[in-house]
Amino acid sequence: MRGRREAAKQATRERVLEAARALFEEIGYEEATIRMIAKRAGVSVGSVFTTFSGKAEILNQVMHDRLEALYAELQRVLPLLRGSTVDRLRSIMAVHYSFELRRVRLFVAFIASAYSWTPEIGGLRLGSNPHLRGMLAETLLGGVRRGEVRPDLDVETFIDVLLATYFWNYRLTGAEQADVMRLTELMDNQIGLLFEGVAAR
Repeated sequence: MRGRREAAKQATRERVLEAARALFEEIGYEEATIRMIAKRAGVSVGSVFTTFSGKAEILNQVMHDRLEALYAELQRVLPLLRGSTVDRLRSIMAVHYSFELRRVRLFVAFIASAYSWTPEIGGLRLGSNPHLRGMLAETLLGGVRRGEVRPDLDVETFIDVLLATYFWNYRLTGAEQADVMRLTELMDNQIGLLFEGVAAR
């Protein structure tokens, strides 16, 4: 009996996430309500609140599920990257733009939610994803070992600045309808500028 209840609860959770994902993309995070999500999922509003504390937690779970697929792929690709440290950094960030611009409204909603006065406790914090930070750190430390990067590099600070730049560029998707090519080209130039400050002399 308990197993059936858990299975039903999990099925409801999946329907809620699928409905929320679709609504966030169609009308935006702010406009979507719990009532609308429940209606799309074919469940009661109460059922939504038995599995999620609110809309912000739903968004966090939607993003977490999407990012798991991305990082599984990147973990396979990372050992195959070639070229200089700066080129490897560019490749990693280009993959992220290519992935996130497929559902740009969803990702911009996630960025915006990070600036809420009441951030969701336990949710993904913008720029804190351990998979991405680990990949960037590994790339930079590899550059140190190859003599391309200063050995006194403050890895965490460099990653913070790099990710702040990456997120900041998303403003152009609304203001200028910037596409993957535009953002990747811009980020390539920005990474070049940032890297000048940490390149070995």
